[in-house]
Amino acid sequence: MPIDFAFRHRLSVRFRDCDAMGHVNHAVYLTYFEQGRLTFWREVTGSPSPHTRVIIARAECDYRSPAHFGDELEVRVGIGEIGRSSFTLIYDIVHVVGDRLIASGKTVMVSYDYEKGSSVELPPATRELLEKTKGSDGGPDRGQTPV
Repeated sequence: MPIDFAFRHRLSVRFRDCDAMGHVNHAVYLTYFEQGRLTFWREVTGSPSPHTRVIIARAECDYRSPAHFGDELEVRVGIGEIGRSSFTLIYDIVHVVGDRLIASGKTVMVSYDYEKGSSVELPPATRELLEKTKGSDGGPDRGQTPV
């Protein structure tokens, strides 16, 4: 069953994104996730953050198929699990032509207080926004599906 994502962001592969082998370097995919994430927050909240300061506690990326200079890609962003002080964002990067999966991943975002140096409970406004956004598409269900 196809996953419905809460947000989609298109981008073009730049020359600088590619390595000597002619395909997008593995580290660049985390930057693509970031572009999708920041654009998502800007669209949903009007600012590049989810009403709170967050840090990335974990980032994962599974590489499926190479992308090359000039390719048009779409970064799809969805809401996964929502916890007390954290939430998970799920990503797919697909080639626009043919909808070929290029990479998939997730980030665990933690609400963080820099003065205290520790995680803090998600603010009610952030939790409400996440739940509303997740509810609008059913949220991606990656569960424990093997890759």
